[in-house]
Amino acid sequence: MDSLTQIVLGAAVGEAVLGKKVGNKAILWGAIAGTIPDLDVLTKLFVDNVTANEVHRGFSHSILFSIIAAPIFGWLIAKIYKHKEANWKDWTKLMFLGLFTHPILDAFTTWGTQLFWPFRYKVSFKNIFVVDPLYTLPFLIFLILAMFYKRTDPRREKFNKLGLFISSAYMVITLGIKWYTYTVFQSNLEKQRIGYKEIQTKPTPLNSILWSANIETQNSFLIGYYSLLDENDKISFKEFPKNHHLLGEMKNDPLIPRLIKLSEGWYTIEKLSNDKLLFNDLRFGQLGIDEKNNRFVFSYELFYNKNGVLTAVESERKMNEASPLLKKLFARVLGNKEQPSSL
Repeated sequence: MDSLTQIVLGAAVGEAVLGKKVGNKAILWGAIAGTIPDLDVLTKLFVDNVTANEVHRGFSHSILFSIIAAPIFGWLIAKIYKHKEANWKDWTKLMFLGLFTHPILDAFTTWGTQLFWPFRYKVSFKNIFVVDPLYTLPFLIFLILAMFYKRTDPRREKFNKLGLFISSAYMVITLGIKWYTYTVFQSNLEKQRIGYKEIQTKPTPLNSILWSANIETQNSFLIGYYSLLDENDKISFKEFPKNHHLLGEMKNDPLIPRLIKLSEGWYTIEKLSNDKLLFNDLRFGQLGIDEKNNRFVFSYELFYNKNGVLTAVESERKMNEASPLLKKLFARVLGNKEQPSSL
């Protein structure tokens, strides 16, 4: 999830674990614990894009990391607050739950997490977008309300638990919505007599009403959208040829299997006008929902550098395009299937 959500979740967990004993200190250190796993993004300062994306949500998001790091951080915090209300075991418990709930939450997103690192398998339920206000706001609102009361006031615990309950209930609801929308996509494929190998569904940005599906066929991938507010269940699918053959001799380079593993096999290849190739990772969807839109959130330009080494550079995402894209997104959320094709 996004940083704000993880901070608020960690703060709420910290309050639930140790709020009665140490008050707002529990919120502070819970928030810090919720931030720590995502410090692996700093690897981008030292390694290439592909390696950084391989490392992200790896060791720091694992059960093993939480078990190792929690007592160390717990000991350090206990040293800071010598002879105070909480001891090393209390702080260790807070840090473990703050660290561990971070990857648990990430496991419900599209990216997923290597919860069982060093095993490469990623846990990814794909039922909530990495930024979803309906999940984050209850945590934030009720946590702020809780902070207005003394640590021994029962209303403080009540507000914090209410935020945890509402957000958790919303998470469960999105699992139900995912199941329902999956059946709608599956039914459309059957009605249109489209043969397929696999379907992956996920919510679109900032909501759980509009869902997209990636469908793998023999030679291509299909992408379709369905909103719970659509007047009918009919879905139009757009086709993207795999074009894996365009890799040619590149497929023998060690970099290509790494990219394929990173994309979990959900990728297409495009030939650009400058003779470079574009490796599109389909798992995170498109940059926009236009009928003519061919861009994806994660793409890598493939080319040989001056030393003859195959290189992959992550394509830049232009922030000035975000506003018009969001307008179209929310129009589609409301069931408007007739989207204009130009930005």
